[in-house]
Amino acid sequence: MIDHAHDLASVRDATERLLTAAAKLDNASVSEPSRLPDWTRGHILAHLSRNADALVNVLEGRPMYASAQARDAEIERDAQRPLDVQLADLRESAARFQETGAAPADWSRTVELRNGVTDSASRVPFRRWAEVELHHVDLGIGYELEDLPAEFVEREIDFLAERFSGHPDVPATHLTDGTRAWSTGREAGTPEVTVTGTGPDLLGWLAGRRDGSALTVRGGALPALPPL
Repeated sequence: MIDHAHDLASVRDATERLLTAAAKLDNASVSEPSRLPDWTRGHILAHLSRNADALVNVLEGRPMYASAQARDAEIERDAQRPLDVQLADLRESAARFQETGAAPADWSRTVELRNGVTDSASRVPFRRWAEVELHHVDLGIGYELEDLPAEFVEREIDFLAERFSGHPDVPATHLTDGTRAWSTGREAGTPEVTVTGTGPDLLGWLAGRRDGSALTVRGGALPALPPL
């Protein structure tokens, strides 16, 4: 059972870590490239602010974004702002998300996200947690996948393995960090490929943050994963 209250607290803690780290930047470094193609650090900070508001929309039964074009335009608009404005917006939008999450609600209800994707409302806080943690890494300011909380690493691997489960373009794959194991890809009597590595390396590959070169693969080539 997903504990949304626990995840909301984890989102708050992750946001504070990011805000503390980002406060050490300056206006010039905010405009520098991030680790994401075509995005500066300002794009990432703007996206995180607008994503918080978008998830408030989801929890309150409104469309996540007015449109894909509007989402992209808002990020481009806000990416150029100075650091102090970025940080204030991120803190305020994060507070709005926490306030909405604290309101009494039926957390078992189904909500709609982007592109027709649906999920339990109870998983929305975890989705926000993933946004904050992974994009903190994407900023390229010293926070790495190895710095992520162990609970988050395990749960995000669970989430992504489930996301690719049954995907026709991904071979049946067994994942293990030597202690825990996951299955993903097409259904098969036995996994065609076994991928072994540390939790951060498995997560990095599944989330498109690492190329998988640190992983050990048996039974075939490392599967090519579709974009998230």
